[in-house]
Amino acid sequence: MKLGVVGLPNVGKSTLFNALTKAGAESANYPFCTIEPNVGMVSVPDERLLVLAKLYNTQKITPATIEFVDIAGLVKGASKGEGLGNKFLSHIREVDAIIHVVRCFSDSDVIHVEGSVNPARDIETINLELIMADIESLEKQIARVAKQAKQGDKQAQKENELFEQLKDHLMSGKPARTLPVDEKDKDILKHTFLITLKPVIYLCNISSSQIGNVNTDENIAKVKEIASKENAKVIEICAQVEEELSSLSEDELEEFKKEFGIKELGLPRLIKASYSLLGLISFLTAGEKEVRAWTIKEGAKAPQAAGVIHTDFERGFIKAEVVKYDDLIAAGGFNQAKELGKVRMEGKDYVVCDGDVMLFKFNV
Repeated sequence: MKLGVVGLPNVGKSTLFNALTKAGAESANYPFCTIEPNVGMVSVPDERLLVLAKLYNTQKITPATIEFVDIAGLVKGASKGEGLGNKFLSHIREVDAIIHVVRCFSDSDVIHVEGSVNPARDIETINLELIMADIESLEKQIARVAKQAKQGDKQAQKENELFEQLKDHLMSGKPARTLPVDEKDKDILKHTFLITLKPVIYLCNISSSQIGNVNTDENIAKVKEIASKENAKVIEICAQVEEELSSLSEDELEEFKKEFGIKELGLPRLIKASYSLLGLISFLTAGEKEVRAWTIKEGAKAPQAAGVIHTDFERGFIKAEVVKYDDLIAAGGFNQAKELGKVRMEGKDYVVCDGDVMLFKFNV
């Protein structure tokens, strides 16, 4: 699963990416510093893995991961090829969801491409460019289905009507994801591969002085107002501080959190929110050799979960032994949980829940 980090030039995308991945992506005070996208795999924070590792005295811990892609900054006219527009749009089409970085801090030393800090204007600039690109793409699809509809194709007639409705929605300046449709129509729209259908997290990049004042900050309030209309998530992070903290050891980080009374840093919150945004959950496997979190789509059934580990597991799936993480920890081990009747035998129709600790039985 890929998440694209997007925004205007000089809003802090590469700084955020560095903090996320510790990859050392180039970050500079001029537009288009990032030309080809930087890509990094990021571990999903999961405290349950450490607890299971102690319980099983395991040799290896493997967390779930998400792929983050730092995409070139976008400017007005990108949908017509301005700046690095064509490259930007091709890269963003490949991601599953979008982290839209919005500059909410003032700093005379960091040039703003528009000359001033205005989150609402900046969001509109990017959204309109993406909408324009989607209109162009949708018009081509309308031309195709309209031809089929004229020939009496019932499905094409339905699609044509839906696409025309969506085009009007886009023309009014609204992203495709805000069009109210039922589940069947959502499935149809998925196959249009429009950029503004992708789920979004608006990330307010703030200064260190704003960290304790996010609830009263006018710029953040503007972003939240826009996000509420789109049913999008909002997270406030000081990318610069997070980048500096990313170089600290685990012990140093814990000391920092304790000193400033911070329960959770911004990056873990962002990663967890991204995971949730994509509709992902983790099931767990545990043993002496390895404790591991496996990523699946919410609603996946036991055979699909088995297939994430190995295709043979899904093909020859028989059953799965399942225990809830909390029940396993409370019992003090798998055998103890079994004696307490907390381990269940589940079949092909079992819908996997986040935190299920699973052992698969298969035959091929």
